[in-house]
Amino acid sequence: MAGGGDRVTGRAAEGGVALVTGAAQGIGAAVAQALLAQGRTVLAADVQAIAYAAPHLHAARLDVTDGAAVEALVARTEATLGPIDALVNVAGVLHPGALTEFDDDAWAHTFAVNTTGPFHTGRAVGRRMKARRCGAIVTVSSNAAHLARAGMGAYAASKAATTHLMRCLGLELAPYGVRCNVVAPGSTDTAMQRQLWTGGRTEAQVIAGDLGAYRPGIPLGRIADPGDVAHAVLFLLSDGARHVTMQHLTVDGGATLGH
Repeated sequence: MAGGGDRVTGRAAEGGVALVTGAAQGIGAAVAQALLAQGRTVLAADVQAIAYAAPHLHAARLDVTDGAAVEALVARTEATLGPIDALVNVAGVLHPGALTEFDDDAWAHTFAVNTTGPFHTGRAVGRRMKARRCGAIVTVSSNAAHLARAGMGAYAASKAATTHLMRCLGLELAPYGVRCNVVAPGSTDTAMQRQLWTGGRTEAQVIAGDLGAYRPGIPLGRIADPGDVAHAVLFLLSDGARHVTMQHLTVDGGATLGH
């Protein structure tokens, strides 16, 4: 699972290499495909197989909880494709459940993927960016990082930890010209979102909100699609955001009411 089944061959296209984790589906796939549309070389990494193909796309099986596998993949990528100048951390898991009944293994897995994973990739890639004095890192967190969610305590806590981790990494790397930012989506039409649609819950109910669960609605009146989040990621990677670092950009249609 970790680092197995890689397809990392050839040289990078103009503009360096972008590493995207969690790239098999949802937001990660949307980010990878948006970068490819810009003509970037993309290393799409996931524990699942990458089912799409494109010029300048290279795929790798990767378990981000395995620090040694992350380091090996980054080293191999830079040796074969060229320097990684963009890192997008999207890999994540959601184990819903009340904290008073939550399972130890689910808690550990949540933090291993959502928080330790970005630490592993940020360490491996950030060290190399620091030496080159250039690069940008964007981590996809969640609006749950700054808004309490009933039944999502482990997920929310892991995303809050990751958000602050990226601020700290951004502070350490800023003197070397490397930027670190966070994009925090709200409800987005992905498999992770749909696993919460239980007991007859529908998209319309998500948009309307649920006072009983202390969940506000979405003022813009729609759930995001993965491309909405990808556009925010691309901005933060771009030269248009060259003076933006350690920031937290919420993309949730106003659901957190500007919090």
